[in-house]
Amino acid sequence: MARPPTSRSAAHKSPPALPSSTQSNSFRGNAGELQQQAGGKHPVLTTQQGIPVADNQNSLRTAPRGPTLLEDFILREKITHFDHERIPERIVHARGTAAHGFFELTHSLKKYTTAKVLTDIGGHTPVFTRFSTVAGGAGSVDTPRDVRGFAVKFYTPEGNWDLVGNNIPVFFIQDAMKFPDLVHAVKMEPDRGFPQAASAHDTFWDFVSLMPETLHMVMWAMSDRTIPRSLRMMEGFGVHSFRLLNAAGESTFVKFHWRPKLGIQSTVWDEAVKLQSADNDFHRRDLFEAIEAGDFPEWELSVQLFTEQDAERFPFDHLDPTKLIPEELVPLQPIGRMVLNRWPDNFFAETEQVAFCPANVPPGIDFSNDPLLQGRLFSYLDTQLSRLGGPNFTQIPINAPKCPFHNMQRDGHMQMQVQALKGRVNYEPSSLLADTPRASQAQGFRHFAQADDGVKGRVRAESFADHYSQARMFYRSQSPLEQAHMASALVFELSKVGTPHVREAAVGHLQHVDPDLAQRVADGLGLQTLPPAPATTEPVQDLPLSPALRIIDRMKPTLQGRCIGILVADGSNGTSVANLRKALEKVGATVKIVAPKVGGAVLKDGTLLPADGQLAGTPSVVFDAVASVLSPAMGAQLAKEAAAVDWFRDAFGHLKAIAACKGTQAILQAGGIEPDAGVVDPADAQGFIAAAQTRQWGREPKVRTLA
Repeated sequence: MARPPTSRSAAHKSPPALPSSTQSNSFRGNAGELQQQAGGKHPVLTTQQGIPVADNQNSLRTAPRGPTLLEDFILREKITHFDHERIPERIVHARGTAAHGFFELTHSLKKYTTAKVLTDIGGHTPVFTRFSTVAGGAGSVDTPRDVRGFAVKFYTPEGNWDLVGNNIPVFFIQDAMKFPDLVHAVKMEPDRGFPQAASAHDTFWDFVSLMPETLHMVMWAMSDRTIPRSLRMMEGFGVHSFRLLNAAGESTFVKFHWRPKLGIQSTVWDEAVKLQSADNDFHRRDLFEAIEAGDFPEWELSVQLFTEQDAERFPFDHLDPTKLIPEELVPLQPIGRMVLNRWPDNFFAETEQVAFCPANVPPGIDFSNDPLLQGRLFSYLDTQLSRLGGPNFTQIPINAPKCPFHNMQRDGHMQMQVQALKGRVNYEPSSLLADTPRASQAQGFRHFAQADDGVKGRVRAESFADHYSQARMFYRSQSPLEQAHMASALVFELSKVGTPHVREAAVGHLQHVDPDLAQRVADGLGLQTLPPAPATTEPVQDLPLSPALRIIDRMKPTLQGRCIGILVADGSNGTSVANLRKALEKVGATVKIVAPKVGGAVLKDGTLLPADGQLAGTPSVVFDAVASVLSPAMGAQLAKEAAAVDWFRDAFGHLKAIAACKGTQAILQAGGIEPDAGVVDPADAQGFIAAAQTRQWGREPKVRTLA
């Protein structure tokens, strides 16, 4: 089905849904119209200079699908103020972890681009990659339900390239004008300062209920994608469409994808919650320990390439950042790999001071008219001026390019480039010195020359008006178990919302995603009747399903990158422990010994086996599978210890494989655990390895009730 034709002057026809009102057919109303919609009296929204705002939904652009204009003083004031709300912590993505590494190109894109990082095979391009949560502050925890940032700084021979994305390929909003509102809504509520690092509260879901364009991203946020097992086991996406420009000036659209070598894996919700108390730094520690052990994290970089003509045939607008391009429609082409092999020498100097900006691209890469991307091109630099103290933040080593660079920028706070600034000339052009830098038509950055015959205005393309079809596609593409996880996540989140009409409005939107999903969530919330679905201006499409969007079906059956905990105590059989450990390490697993005391355990033969963790402080949630080698006497004793019972009960409830010897049976009985195929004897090392390579998904209906 072809995308609906784009009107060059018509406004976006799908407005924010309001809980108890009829939608208007235009965003281009005035404040009075919005008051009437909301059924109350509200003051007129103004700028800080008191200028009334006519449209707080759309940036000013040359045409519905045209670029955002710098003259949009309302957008600039709004984002500038937002960018400077926190000093010096990042407003979003504050909780971050990063590492050094390299990118190796394996397939040249010379046909499509002049960017050397994407054309010259051979050699390693240095990179610095930062992962982060979005909603929490710098002191929050690693494992909440949240989107993860995935930002890569390539130090290319033609300048720095920052590929700044997330572990989800779409975003909540279509226009950068709404980014401050989105983040204000999801952050801590301003009158009370909580909840921290959580979207399960009134303001976020109120925003969602009034902005149906968020629904696709909400489906992703409620999926297992936002509770990853490890930073090393999540995908990354550039989110937006970019352009590649070749030597002839021809343009090809591109979307960037990172695929982890270890495969995708997530936790289950109860496990994610308990990880927050077990180890606030779980993801950070996991990445650090993997690099220290030489088990270097690796991702494959793939691209989706398509032309303007291809895009016209899509049943959606690729410039809409709330939409993805299914890989069944445009296949992924692997072009290289990224390996992270060195931890930062100083966390603050590198991980905290690194400054990413999507406007940093080398010649041969250019921008699309995605309105969210257009706003980001301005916002990131503006934020860095505040966070890092001034315009010379590029001289901080982690931000400085590794290729030669020359410019006429002078002075400013923390200017340190004394050697580079010698001489009397600080302008261009100049005839006084022979070696001053000059612009180069041959080597300089070129923008794609795109004709645009639109009319300037605060408009949104009609092709952006379908808010539900891809949300439906994503939900229906999931396996039944993943759909149940999503429904349960929605019930949990909306159960935290104290305002009834907000809960009901959110469920009403779900009817457009999937009626069965809406009913499951309504039942979980105890709603007596199913709330009505809001009116839509565009029919919801039944797009082809995309199995590639699942996780469970695509989990890699491997113990590479996985960690197994073995519980021992005084009197344990050392030979059994050694044999099991050897078999697990042979297939790539990391093994850690847990004992009642951190000093270790005296084995049956009298030798001391050092422990990596104490039982009470090393719960099973930090492992991918668990095993135990205990004497019957010690098993009976530990069956009276809550920490030991919870160690196995949590592992069983989180669908993990368990290798339990005869001495452990008393603990299993104390925990009410009825062994299944995922519970084996530690003497059966191969059986345990096979079970530990995945979760025991068939066990889940027996251990918890899902929506």
